[in-house]
Amino acid sequence: MSAYPVRVEARLDEPLSRWLWLVKWLLAIPHYVVLLFLWIAYTVLTVVAFFAILFTGRYPRAIFDFNVGVLRWTWRVGYYSYSGLGTDRYPPFTLAEAPDYPATLTIEYPQQLSRGLALVKWWLLAIPHYLIVGVFVGGGYALGWNDEISKVTVSAPGGLITLLVIIAGLAVLVLGRYPRGLYDFVVGMNRWALRVAAYASLMTDEYPPFRLDNGGTEPVDRPIPPPTSTPGATDPATTEPPQVTATTAPVATAQASHWPPGRVVSAVLGVLLLLTGIGVTTGGAALAWADSTQRDSTGYLNTPVERYTSDGYALRFDALDIGGWTWDTDIADWLGTVRVRADAGQAKPLFVGIADSRDIDLYLGRTGMDGYRDDDRDGNGRHRGMEVMARPATAPGTEAFWVASTSGIGQQTLTWEPTVGSWTLVVMNSDGSAGVDADFTAGATAPVLRRVGIGLLVGGGIAALAGALLVVLAAVRPAGREAVR
Repeated sequence: MSAYPVRVEARLDEPLSRWLWLVKWLLAIPHYVVLLFLWIAYTVLTVVAFFAILFTGRYPRAIFDFNVGVLRWTWRVGYYSYSGLGTDRYPPFTLAEAPDYPATLTIEYPQQLSRGLALVKWWLLAIPHYLIVGVFVGGGYALGWNDEISKVTVSAPGGLITLLVIIAGLAVLVLGRYPRGLYDFVVGMNRWALRVAAYASLMTDEYPPFRLDNGGTEPVDRPIPPPTSTPGATDPATTEPPQVTATTAPVATAQASHWPPGRVVSAVLGVLLLLTGIGVTTGGAALAWADSTQRDSTGYLNTPVERYTSDGYALRFDALDIGGWTWDTDIADWLGTVRVRADAGQAKPLFVGIADSRDIDLYLGRTGMDGYRDDDRDGNGRHRGMEVMARPATAPGTEAFWVASTSGIGQQTLTWEPTVGSWTLVVMNSDGSAGVDADFTAGATAPVLRRVGIGLLVGGGIAALAGALLVVLAAVRPAGREAVR
């Protein structure tokens, strides 16, 4: 007999507590935390396995053992909590098989996998199953592929499984027992979902069957043929009919796991370091690229030119707070010289100034506190400023609180050396009249950008190499030992 290579089995562990299921979401939190990190490692290692299959036709055995362990752990936690509620026995913290636990999962290791199928089965061929499993599990197992990374999330509410499990919990609460038909259906849906998860994770080339195999025991695909008798060996008239007993497909014997806690921690930490290193390195490369290619002829890095307008008396930009602590003070050094350019054309003389935010509050009044509406544009694509309904008592150029200012017709350029404080930029008509309309851009010299970029490149590269080394060391199986299925 031949069964599907992904075997999901369960045993209803009665009697069940009437009340415990109400707090299992809390009791399972330690497992959820561990599984979060295990699934991050699972995702990355599945991508590694994809390329290994593509080039060699084989799923690396150490990665296979780890990923099967994560699926196995996930199934135990789901069965204990809100994907099953089939046992009150707390799940063990292990990737290894636990034959005595009421929920088990085994996957036959494939000696050879199709390179061509690896390219299409996880996103194209599995689409019909995704549609069905999506109804079953909803947020319980979010099976799919996003940005070329397989994702399977666990124990989140939603889907038919969770709904029926909650109904089963209420039945346990009221009747003291789990309705058997409901239990068989829930396990069947979980079995379907886990088969698809394994297929989408490239662990088998055998397409998941479109059938709902209910109950805790895996069915077999083909019946046992009746035994044939050898002519002349016995007399059919005097021989009792052979007794045919039901059997199930052989299951691989569980052996000691080659993923003890130390190797699991090494793999997870390695993946986290690798992802962090890649992210930091990418950020450093972006900064180095900006420093080398995005400066203008005077050495400034600039924001895009945007058109801002207001029917009120001022455009106010509250964007720069530099505190007195060492870290915040360094921001001024990082910015270097700040340059602001505003241009209202030849219509009106324009005033641009920077001052302490408290002075601006007193000058413009409370209505100026909201600044401009960055998410609101008029029909011409201009940013609409908030209304400053009260006209200031004096023209802006007559005030003495500005730390830097400029005014005139045409493009106005303001430069400023940042210092500690809370600063506000204001753009107004020079005479203080209503109706401000100007093109606006800001820039900074950012003298430390190159050093920061190089530092991130070096630090991220070191973290990525260290993470890759930890993953490799964890994935290398000790010589002479057989891996667990």
